[in-house]
Amino acid sequence: MESEFFYAVLTILIGLIAAGIAYGIILWLKKKAEKTVSQLDDILLSALGRPVVITVLAVSIYIALTRFAILPDVVAGFAVDLYINAFFILIVAWVISSFSYTFLCTYGSTIARKTETDFDDRLLPMLEIGARYLIWFIAFLMILANFHIDITPLLAGAGIAGIALALAAQDLLSNFLGGVIIAVDKPFKIGDRVRFGEYSGDIVAIGLRSTRLKTLDNQIVTIPNSSLTSNVVVNFAQPDFRLKVRLPFSVAYGSDIRQVKEILLGIAAEAAEKTPWVLKDPAPSVYFLEFGESSLNGQLLLWTNNYDNSWDVQDYVNCRIDERFREAGIEIPFRQVDVRMRDKE
Repeated sequence: MESEFFYAVLTILIGLIAAGIAYGIILWLKKKAEKTVSQLDDILLSALGRPVVITVLAVSIYIALTRFAILPDVVAGFAVDLYINAFFILIVAWVISSFSYTFLCTYGSTIARKTETDFDDRLLPMLEIGARYLIWFIAFLMILANFHIDITPLLAGAGIAGIALALAAQDLLSNFLGGVIIAVDKPFKIGDRVRFGEYSGDIVAIGLRSTRLKTLDNQIVTIPNSSLTSNVVVNFAQPDFRLKVRLPFSVAYGSDIRQVKEILLGIAAEAAEKTPWVLKDPAPSVYFLEFGESSLNGQLLLWTNNYDNSWDVQDYVNCRIDERFREAGIEIPFRQVDVRMRDKE
Protein backbone atom coordinates (compact mmCIF):
# COMPACT_ATOMS: atom_id res chain seq x y z
CA MET A 1 0.00 0.00 0.00
CA GLU A 2 2.84 2.38 0.84
CA SER A 3 4.53 1.64 -2.48
CA GLU A 4 1.30 2.36 -4.37
CA PHE A 5 0.95 5.65 -2.52
CA PHE A 6 4.56 6.49 -3.38
CA TYR A 7 3.98 5.77 -7.07
CA ALA A 8 0.80 7.84 -7.01
CA VAL A 9 2.66 10.83 -5.55
CA LEU A 10 5.46 10.33 -8.10
CA THR A 11 2.89 10.30 -10.93
CA ILE A 12 1.42 13.58 -9.71
CA LEU A 13 4.93 15.13 -9.49
CA ILE A 14 5.62 14.00 -13.06
CA GLY A 15 2.30 15.58 -14.04
CA LEU A 16 3.35 18.86 -12.38
CA ILE A 17 6.61 18.82 -14.34
CA ALA A 18 4.77 18.03 -17.58
CA ALA A 19 2.28 20.84 -16.88
CA GLY A 20 5.20 23.24 -16.31
CA ILE A 21 6.80 22.14 -19.59
CA ALA A 22 3.49 22.59 -21.41
CA TYR A 23 3.16 26.06 -19.90
CA GLY A 24 6.67 26.95 -21.07
CA ILE A 25 5.98 25.68 -24.59
CA ILE A 26 2.80 27.75 -24.78
CA LEU A 27 4.67 30.88 -23.64
CA TRP A 28 7.31 30.23 -26.31
CA LEU A 29 4.64 29.77 -28.97
CA LYS A 30 2.90 32.98 -27.87
CA LYS A 31 6.14 34.94 -28.38
CA LYS A 32 6.45 33.43 -31.84
CA ALA A 33 2.81 34.23 -32.59
CA GLU A 34 3.32 37.89 -31.65
CA LYS A 35 5.66 38.25 -34.62
CA THR A 36 3.08 37.04 -37.15
CA VAL A 37 0.65 39.34 -38.96
CA SER A 38 -2.45 37.25 -38.22
CA GLN A 39 -4.04 37.46 -34.79
CA LEU A 40 -5.74 34.09 -35.11
CA ASP A 41 -2.74 32.18 -33.70
CA ASP A 42 -2.59 34.55 -30.71
CA ILE A 43 -6.28 33.96 -30.03
CA LEU A 44 -5.91 30.17 -30.32
CA LEU A 45 -2.91 30.01 -27.97
CA SER A 46 -4.65 32.30 -25.47
CA ALA A 47 -7.66 29.99 -25.45
CA LEU A 48 -5.56 26.79 -25.14
CA GLY A 49 -3.04 28.02 -22.54
CA ARG A 50 -4.51 27.36 -19.10
CA PRO A 51 -6.88 24.55 -20.19
CA VAL A 52 -3.93 22.54 -21.57
CA VAL A 53 -1.90 22.98 -18.36
CA ILE A 54 -4.88 22.01 -16.16
CA THR A 55 -5.66 19.02 -18.41
CA VAL A 56 -2.10 17.67 -18.14
CA LEU A 57 -2.21 18.03 -14.36
CA ALA A 58 -5.71 16.51 -14.11
CA VAL A 59 -4.72 13.49 -16.22
CA SER A 60 -1.76 12.81 -13.98
CA ILE A 61 -3.99 13.00 -10.90
CA TYR A 62 -6.52 10.68 -12.53
CA ILE A 63 -3.82 8.14 -13.37
CA ALA A 64 -2.45 8.36 -9.83
CA LEU A 65 -5.83 7.80 -8.21
CA THR A 66 -7.14 5.06 -10.51
CA ARG A 67 -4.00 3.20 -11.60
CA PHE A 68 -2.85 2.55 -8.06
CA ALA A 69 -6.27 1.63 -6.65
CA ILE A 70 -6.57 4.69 -4.44
CA LEU A 71 -9.91 5.76 -5.93
CA PRO A 72 -12.81 3.28 -6.18
CA ASP A 73 -14.39 2.46 -9.54
CA VAL A 74 -17.74 3.97 -8.50
CA VAL A 75 -18.22 7.30 -6.72
CA ALA A 76 -21.68 8.48 -5.57
CA GLY A 77 -23.33 5.87 -7.74
CA PHE A 78 -21.53 6.87 -10.93
CA ALA A 79 -18.53 5.28 -12.62
CA VAL A 80 -15.30 7.27 -12.42
CA ASP A 81 -15.12 7.32 -16.22
CA LEU A 82 -18.28 9.42 -16.28
CA TYR A 83 -16.58 12.05 -14.12
CA ILE A 84 -13.61 12.02 -16.47
CA ASN A 85 -15.93 12.54 -19.45
CA ALA A 86 -17.61 15.42 -17.64
CA PHE A 87 -14.20 16.94 -16.91
CA PHE A 88 -13.18 16.84 -20.57
CA ILE A 89 -16.53 18.34 -21.59
CA LEU A 90 -15.83 21.26 -19.26
CA ILE A 91 -12.29 21.65 -20.62
CA VAL A 92 -13.50 21.69 -24.24
CA ALA A 93 -16.27 24.16 -23.35
CA TRP A 94 -13.68 26.35 -21.62
CA VAL A 95 -11.43 26.34 -24.70
CA ILE A 96 -14.27 27.06 -27.13
CA SER A 97 -15.74 29.75 -24.88
CA SER A 98 -12.38 31.49 -24.44
CA PHE A 99 -11.62 31.25 -28.15
CA SER A 100 -15.01 32.64 -29.25
CA TYR A 101 -14.89 35.47 -26.70
CA THR A 102 -11.36 36.53 -27.65
CA PHE A 103 -12.11 36.11 -31.36
CA LEU A 104 -15.18 38.36 -31.15
CA CYS A 105 -13.34 40.92 -29.01
CA THR A 106 -10.37 41.11 -31.38
CA TYR A 107 -11.93 40.95 -34.82
CA GLY A 108 -15.31 42.39 -33.82
CA SER A 109 -13.80 45.54 -32.32
CA THR A 110 -11.57 45.94 -35.40
CA ILE A 111 -14.60 45.82 -37.71
CA ALA A 112 -16.64 48.07 -35.40
CA ARG A 113 -13.95 50.77 -35.47
CA LYS A 114 -14.14 50.91 -39.27
CA THR A 115 -17.88 51.64 -39.32
CA GLU A 116 -19.40 55.05 -38.72
CA THR A 117 -22.41 53.82 -36.75
CA ASP A 118 -22.26 52.88 -33.07
CA PHE A 119 -24.77 50.06 -33.56
CA ASP A 120 -22.12 47.34 -33.92
CA ASP A 121 -20.23 48.72 -30.90
CA ARG A 122 -23.34 48.07 -28.81
CA LEU A 123 -24.14 44.76 -30.48
CA LEU A 124 -20.65 43.32 -29.94
CA PRO A 125 -20.86 42.93 -26.11
CA MET A 126 -24.21 41.16 -26.48
CA LEU A 127 -22.73 38.70 -28.98
CA GLU A 128 -19.75 38.03 -26.71
CA ILE A 129 -21.94 37.30 -23.69
CA GLY A 130 -24.50 35.35 -25.76
CA ALA A 131 -21.81 33.11 -27.26
CA ARG A 132 -20.42 32.28 -23.81
CA TYR A 133 -23.83 31.47 -22.31
CA LEU A 134 -24.79 29.29 -25.30
CA ILE A 135 -21.55 27.28 -25.17
CA TRP A 136 -21.81 26.66 -21.42
CA PHE A 137 -25.50 25.78 -21.69
CA ILE A 138 -24.69 23.15 -24.33
CA ALA A 139 -21.86 21.84 -22.11
CA PHE A 140 -24.28 21.61 -19.17
CA LEU A 141 -26.73 19.56 -21.26
CA MET A 142 -23.92 17.26 -22.43
CA ILE A 143 -22.82 16.64 -18.83
CA LEU A 144 -26.38 15.75 -17.81
CA ALA A 145 -26.63 13.37 -20.77
CA ASN A 146 -23.23 11.91 -19.81
CA PHE A 147 -24.63 10.97 -16.39
CA HIS A 148 -27.71 9.46 -18.09
CA ILE A 149 -30.04 12.19 -16.84
CA ASP A 150 -33.02 12.78 -19.11
CA ILE A 151 -32.71 16.30 -20.55
CA THR A 152 -35.92 16.18 -22.60
CA PRO A 153 -38.03 18.03 -19.97
CA LEU A 154 -35.30 20.65 -19.67
CA LEU A 155 -35.19 21.19 -23.45
CA ALA A 156 -38.99 21.34 -23.61
CA GLY A 157 -39.09 23.84 -20.76
CA ALA A 158 -36.40 25.94 -22.41
CA GLY A 159 -38.38 25.88 -25.67
CA ILE A 160 -41.60 26.98 -23.98
CA ALA A 161 -39.74 29.68 -22.06
CA GLY A 162 -38.12 30.85 -25.29
CA ILE A 163 -41.50 31.09 -27.06
CA ALA A 164 -43.02 33.00 -24.12
CA LEU A 165 -40.05 35.34 -24.02
CA ALA A 166 -40.24 35.92 -27.77
CA LEU A 167 -43.95 36.80 -27.58
CA ALA A 168 -43.39 39.11 -24.62
CA ALA A 169 -40.46 40.83 -26.30
CA GLN A 170 -41.99 40.97 -29.79
CA ASP A 171 -41.61 44.74 -30.10
CA LEU A 172 -38.09 44.61 -28.70
CA LEU A 173 -37.09 41.89 -31.17
CA SER A 174 -38.64 43.72 -34.13
CA ASN A 175 -36.74 46.87 -33.19
CA PHE A 176 -33.56 44.86 -32.72
CA LEU A 177 -33.95 43.26 -36.16
CA GLY A 178 -34.69 46.70 -37.56
CA GLY A 179 -31.40 47.89 -36.10
CA VAL A 180 -29.61 44.97 -37.76
CA ILE A 181 -31.20 45.89 -41.11
CA ILE A 182 -30.11 49.51 -40.69
CA ALA A 183 -26.55 48.39 -39.88
CA VAL A 184 -26.41 46.12 -42.94
CA ASP A 185 -28.40 48.17 -45.48
CA LYS A 186 -27.05 51.57 -44.27
CA PRO A 187 -29.87 53.85 -45.50
CA PHE A 188 -28.27 56.58 -43.39
CA LYS A 189 -25.40 57.12 -40.99
CA ILE A 190 -24.66 59.36 -38.03
CA GLY A 191 -24.59 63.00 -39.12
CA ASP A 192 -26.94 62.58 -42.11
CA ARG A 193 -29.90 64.95 -42.52
CA VAL A 194 -33.08 62.92 -42.97
CA ARG A 195 -36.84 63.41 -43.07
CA PHE A 196 -39.08 60.82 -41.45
CA GLY A 197 -42.77 61.62 -41.46
CA GLU A 198 -43.21 65.03 -39.86
CA TYR A 199 -39.66 65.14 -38.47
CA SER A 200 -36.56 66.51 -40.18
CA GLY A 201 -33.12 66.62 -38.63
CA ASP A 202 -29.71 65.04 -38.22
CA ILE A 203 -29.05 61.46 -37.09
CA VAL A 204 -27.11 61.60 -33.79
CA ALA A 205 -27.26 57.97 -32.62
CA ILE A 206 -28.19 54.53 -34.00
CA GLY A 207 -28.90 52.06 -31.21
CA LEU A 208 -30.07 48.48 -30.82
CA ARG A 209 -33.69 49.50 -30.20
CA SER A 210 -34.06 53.00 -31.58
CA THR A 211 -32.47 55.79 -33.60
CA ARG A 212 -32.17 59.35 -32.30
CA LEU A 213 -32.85 62.35 -34.52
CA LYS A 214 -31.89 65.92 -33.63
CA THR A 215 -34.48 68.18 -35.24
CA LEU A 216 -33.81 71.61 -36.72
CA ASP A 217 -35.46 73.02 -33.56
CA ASN A 218 -32.72 71.39 -31.45
CA GLN A 219 -34.97 68.65 -30.06
CA ILE A 220 -34.16 64.94 -29.81
CA VAL A 221 -36.71 62.58 -31.35
CA THR A 222 -36.38 58.86 -30.56
CA ILE A 223 -37.71 56.66 -33.36
CA PRO A 224 -38.09 52.84 -33.02
CA ASN A 225 -35.93 51.03 -35.57
CA SER A 226 -38.85 48.93 -36.78
CA SER A 227 -40.66 52.12 -37.83
CA LEU A 228 -37.64 53.33 -39.79
CA THR A 229 -37.30 50.07 -41.73
CA SER A 230 -41.01 49.84 -42.57
CA ASN A 231 -41.55 53.45 -43.69
CA VAL A 232 -40.09 55.91 -46.18
CA VAL A 233 -37.00 57.83 -45.00
CA VAL A 234 -35.63 60.70 -47.12
CA ASN A 235 -31.85 61.16 -46.81
CA PHE A 236 -30.67 64.62 -47.85
CA ALA A 237 -26.98 63.67 -47.46
CA GLN A 238 -27.05 60.99 -50.16
CA PRO A 239 -25.75 60.73 -52.81
CA ASP A 240 -24.12 64.07 -51.90
CA PHE A 241 -24.88 67.32 -50.03
CA ARG A 242 -26.25 69.19 -53.06
CA LEU A 243 -29.93 70.12 -52.99
CA LYS A 244 -32.32 71.46 -55.63
CA VAL A 245 -34.17 74.53 -54.31
CA ARG A 246 -37.58 75.18 -55.87
CA LEU A 247 -38.82 78.78 -55.73
CA PRO A 248 -42.40 79.20 -56.96
CA PHE A 249 -43.42 82.57 -58.43
CA SER A 250 -46.65 84.20 -59.52
CA VAL A 251 -47.16 87.25 -61.73
CA ALA A 252 -50.32 89.03 -62.77
CA TYR A 253 -52.11 88.29 -66.03
CA GLY A 254 -50.78 90.59 -68.73
CA SER A 255 -47.16 90.33 -67.56
CA ASP A 256 -44.46 89.62 -70.16
CA ILE A 257 -43.45 86.04 -69.33
CA ARG A 258 -40.24 86.26 -71.37
CA GLN A 259 -39.19 89.34 -69.39
CA VAL A 260 -40.08 87.58 -66.12
CA LYS A 261 -37.93 84.57 -67.04
CA GLU A 262 -34.99 86.80 -68.03
CA ILE A 263 -35.17 88.65 -64.72
CA LEU A 264 -35.31 85.42 -62.72
CA LEU A 265 -32.36 83.90 -64.59
CA GLY A 266 -30.43 87.12 -64.02
CA ILE A 267 -31.15 86.92 -60.29
CA ALA A 268 -30.00 83.27 -60.27
CA ALA A 269 -26.74 84.17 -62.07
CA GLU A 270 -26.19 87.03 -59.61
CA ALA A 271 -26.77 84.68 -56.66
CA ALA A 272 -24.22 82.22 -58.08
CA GLU A 273 -21.66 85.03 -58.41
CA LYS A 274 -22.20 86.87 -55.12
CA THR A 275 -23.11 84.12 -52.64
CA PRO A 276 -21.29 80.93 -51.56
CA TRP A 277 -24.51 78.91 -51.63
CA VAL A 278 -25.75 78.78 -55.24
CA LEU A 279 -24.07 76.57 -57.84
CA LYS A 280 -23.48 77.48 -61.47
CA ASP A 281 -23.51 73.81 -62.44
CA PRO A 282 -26.18 72.45 -62.69
CA ALA A 283 -27.39 75.67 -64.29
CA PRO A 284 -30.47 77.46 -62.89
CA SER A 285 -33.69 77.16 -64.90
CA VAL A 286 -37.12 78.81 -65.00
CA TYR A 287 -40.39 77.14 -65.98
CA PHE A 288 -43.77 78.72 -66.69
CA LEU A 289 -46.12 75.99 -65.44
CA GLU A 290 -49.76 77.06 -65.30
CA PHE A 291 -52.44 79.65 -65.78
CA GLY A 292 -53.80 80.09 -62.28
CA GLU A 293 -57.11 81.53 -61.13
CA SER A 294 -55.66 85.01 -60.80
CA SER A 295 -51.98 84.65 -61.76
CA LEU A 296 -49.43 83.12 -64.08
CA ASN A 297 -47.46 80.55 -62.06
CA GLY A 298 -44.04 78.99 -62.46
CA GLN A 299 -40.87 77.87 -60.67
CA LEU A 300 -37.27 78.98 -60.48
CA LEU A 301 -34.93 76.01 -59.89
CA LEU A 302 -31.54 76.51 -58.24
CA TRP A 303 -28.91 74.13 -56.89
CA THR A 304 -27.19 74.78 -53.57
CA ASN A 305 -23.93 73.15 -52.52
CA ASN A 306 -25.30 72.10 -49.12
CA TYR A 307 -28.79 71.32 -47.88
CA ASP A 308 -28.11 73.51 -44.82
CA ASN A 309 -28.17 76.58 -47.10
CA SER A 310 -31.64 76.15 -48.60
CA TRP A 311 -33.23 78.88 -46.46
CA ASP A 312 -30.35 81.28 -47.15
CA VAL A 313 -30.86 80.76 -50.88
CA GLN A 314 -34.62 81.31 -50.62
CA ASP A 315 -34.18 84.44 -48.53
CA TYR A 316 -31.63 86.03 -50.89
CA VAL A 317 -33.47 85.17 -54.10
CA ASN A 318 -36.93 86.15 -52.84
CA CYS A 319 -35.63 89.53 -51.67
CA ARG A 320 -34.07 90.17 -55.09
CA ILE A 321 -37.24 89.04 -56.89
CA ASP A 322 -39.28 91.55 -54.91
CA GLU A 323 -36.81 94.37 -55.75
CA ARG A 324 -36.44 93.54 -59.45
CA PHE A 325 -40.17 93.01 -60.05
CA ARG A 326 -40.89 96.41 -58.45
CA GLU A 327 -38.27 98.05 -60.67
CA ALA A 328 -39.68 96.40 -63.80
CA GLY A 329 -43.28 97.15 -62.86
CA ILE A 330 -44.22 93.47 -62.75
CA GLU A 331 -47.14 92.89 -60.42
CA ILE A 332 -47.13 90.03 -57.92
CA PRO A 333 -50.85 89.33 -57.51
CA PHE A 334 -52.67 88.44 -54.36
CA ARG A 335 -55.83 86.41 -54.15
CA GLN A 336 -58.86 88.49 -55.01
CA VAL A 337 -62.57 87.79 -54.95
CA ASP A 338 -64.85 89.96 -57.07
CA VAL A 339 -68.39 90.26 -55.72
CA ARG A 340 -71.06 91.65 -58.02
CA MET A 341 -74.43 92.66 -56.62
CA ARG A 342 -77.50 93.04 -58.73
CA ASP A 343 -80.56 95.03 -57.68
CA LYS A 344 -83.90 93.25 -57.73
CA GLU A 345 -86.45 94.77 -60.02
